[in-house]
Amino acid sequence: MSDYVERNALRAGLASRAEDWKWSSLPVWGRCDPLLWAGEKPVRDEKWLERVNEPLSAGELQRLRHSVSRGRPYGQDAWTRETAIRLGLESCLRPQGRPHKEDV
Repeated sequence: MSDYVERNALRAGLASRAEDWKWSSLPVWGRCDPLLWAGEKPVRDEKWLERVNEPLSAGELQRLRHSVSRGRPYGQDAWTRETAIRLGLESCLRPQGRPHKEDV
């Protein structure tokens, strides 16, 4: 899900392709080791540029906006939950407002 950052310039109309943005790390990515963290699976694969240059779907954009408004880690559900708990952000996983009486 980290591709949303690299899509920002494209989405804002600042570049015709994400890798054309002069402050992007995309142009040099293919020339260096894609494993930035030892022992973890690479985030970027051979189809990374293709995915980054596709617009966010309406669902992805809605999830991203919800994540920003709640201060919630953005990613797949299991990762989001694990990361929120590790960072002490459990409250961002619950619905906003008071719980309904039947939920208490």
